[in-house]
Amino acid sequence: MADQLLFKISPKDNVAVALEIIPCGTVCSLDGQEITVKSEIPFGHKVALTDMAEGQNVIKYGYPIGHTTAPVEKGAHIHSHNLKTNLEGFLEYSYEPDPDALKAFDQHREATFEGYVRSDGSVGIRNEIWVIPTVGCVGKTAEILAKRANEEFGGMTDGIFSYTHPMGCSQLSEDQVRTMRLISGLIHNPNAAGVLVLSLGCENNNLDVFRPYLGEYDPDRVKFLITQDVDDEYEAGMALLKELAENAAAQKRQTVSASHLKIGFKCGGSDAFSGITANPLVGRINDIVVRCGGSTVLTEVPEMFGAEQILMHRAVTREVFEDVVGLINNFKGYYIRYGQEIYENPSPGNKKGGITTLEEKSLGCTQKGGLAPVVGVLDYGEKLTRNGLNLLIGPGNDEISCTSMAASGVQMILFTTGRGNPFGSLVPTVKVSSNSGLAARKPHWVDYNAGRILENSSLDEIGEDFFQYILDVASGRVKTNNETYGYREISLFRDGVVL
Repeated sequence: MADQLLFKISPKDNVAVALEIIPCGTVCSLDGQEITVKSEIPFGHKVALTDMAEGQNVIKYGYPIGHTTAPVEKGAHIHSHNLKTNLEGFLEYSYEPDPDALKAFDQHREATFEGYVRSDGSVGIRNEIWVIPTVGCVGKTAEILAKRANEEFGGMTDGIFSYTHPMGCSQLSEDQVRTMRLISGLIHNPNAAGVLVLSLGCENNNLDVFRPYLGEYDPDRVKFLITQDVDDEYEAGMALLKELAENAAAQKRQTVSASHLKIGFKCGGSDAFSGITANPLVGRINDIVVRCGGSTVLTEVPEMFGAEQILMHRAVTREVFEDVVGLINNFKGYYIRYGQEIYENPSPGNKKGGITTLEEKSLGCTQKGGLAPVVGVLDYGEKLTRNGLNLLIGPGNDEISCTSMAASGVQMILFTTGRGNPFGSLVPTVKVSSNSGLAARKPHWVDYNAGRILENSSLDEIGEDFFQYILDVASGRVKTNNETYGYREISLFRDGVVL
């Protein structure tokens, strides 16, 4: 009889997860019962713990993740061939706040890190200079300027980087406004000691149109260059970058409260263990940061479908609850407008890793939000101001959602993965592996291994260790792999026609 081959997440579950490939006929022991596996079970996939009738709900994480499409025997493999989502259409929601969950965060925690205090009171964890174009036409100019400036002034800062994109022209109405709001948010991110805003001059998003969306800014920190207005844009750009580098060099780290932490959460390339190890670990960090008085951001709205009511019950007010309802229904409406209702799990990688339905993905994904109260809902480019867990509009796409979080002001992103991903945002992007095999294979991708939770390490112990790691990253004592290997990308969400 094989022990410790199956993992049951909640006492309510009628399925368990395979901790390794289980051959057909293997007799497993779980909770005092024997389960004979009816067919080979891939690593991370689900096994039925009881006989199930057709149409019966399959329970994982203590909640339904869909229903069976045929009778299922105890010990059978449960996946896309016999499990279907319960999701459909719009739902009616009622405000049923969980008072115990809200009271649990009255207890405060103290912690500090070494950060850069900016003139507006915000705190950065890096002292970089960013070249951000208003339009894709000057993207290559931005890259050349950043390369030259790094060679000449890079030693005065934590680095000079360009963040290019194809937007800023041939856009209309709300699509263009969204681009301007996102670019404005990136410019205000406190990890940038200085920003050169690079314009062509004739684009829709020209500086006269863009500046009102930028709002107040420190002229020593933000400089502008219209390339059509100067004879030599490289000479003019280098002069401005020198000023920014000199100003950045005067910035010094100082001890600040962890209440200044602003951290975003993302999962990409999940497997069945993401909801057991990496996401709960990130959820533990969420709760620690909130208790320190900091702010956190959870996005990927379609990966809330099926688990949204868990978040709604933690809304601090009815107004926030209504905003969460709007967040969910508006994003469902976005898909429906394009004839792409998203109810089944659309990701081949997730399915290969053992995640069958969108509810199953969502119930694992939302664990990154821990147990903290939900204090607000953010739009694209909206600045993060409330202490606590905030929900941000955005799709599941890695580049878009991470860019949107950076535009809200997060200084760091915790990115969980069960399949691996080298991607990095323009803020330190901490890759957290859900299993030790991935961490061993991809040490140049993975920064922290949550797979140890499956190896007799407690969540409490690893949570404290991981929080110290995060403070070390925030203080500049540790660089993430995306920083070390130069993975720094942005992608702006768009929804509109192209002229």
